[in-house]
Amino acid sequence: MNFSRQRGREEPEINLIPLIDVLLVVIIFLMLTTTYSRFAGLEINLPSADAEQTQNLLDEVEVAITADGQMRVNKQLLRANDVHFISEALQQAAAGQTDPLIVISADAKATHQSVIDVMQAAQSAGYPRISFTIQTPPAAP
Repeated sequence: MNFSRQRGREEPEINLIPLIDVLLVVIIFLMLTTTYSRFAGLEINLPSADAEQTQNLLDEVEVAITADGQMRVNKQLLRANDVHFISEALQQAAAGQTDPLIVISADAKATHQSVIDVMQAAQSAGYPRISFTIQTPPAAP
């Protein structure tokens, strides 16, 4: 004898509406608190300030900028300092080199614009590898 009532078994159900609401709140929170930055420009590899002297690489093109704005590419004085002329001088100096490293040695009192002009000329010449020389402070006694 079976005295228990035959009750239909209810299927377990997962209610997704509260889960979706929580996820939407989390997404809105993340969107409002995230900061977006846009980086544009040249990729620059800055040299480290080791005390050791690094040996000169064969595929380097040195650009020196004086305090009064004169520029030298591989120790040859440039007649003009516009971006197009600098780009041509870099291409001539790097003739035969596959991927030269452009090394900029700028005087501390050189204008920022002259350094930017050299960087822009390197980019237009197709040389993305740029480095800057630094002066290491003397060791303390």
